[in-house]
Amino acid sequence: MDQTPIADLKFEAALAELEAIVASMEGGPLELEASIAAYRRGMELMQHCQTLLADAEGQIRILENGELREIDRMTLENQ
Repeated sequence: MDQTPIADLKFEAALAELEAIVASMEGGPLELEASIAAYRRGMELMQHCQTLLADAEGQIRILENGELREIDRMTLENQ
């Protein structure tokens, strides 16, 4: 299993590794220590992906009257 530091992974790479971990855990029995390590890495990858998605959401812009502007999250949440 790739042990690239999680902070260095782009979203797509982190998600692919997370999917591989899930598949390996679903695919058959792992030793207890390997299962714990895989679970821990998977949780860290999931948190990293959630952080990257939140950061991307904050960068989303919309076109309004010919200008790009930040999305007003309060308006979106109240819809």
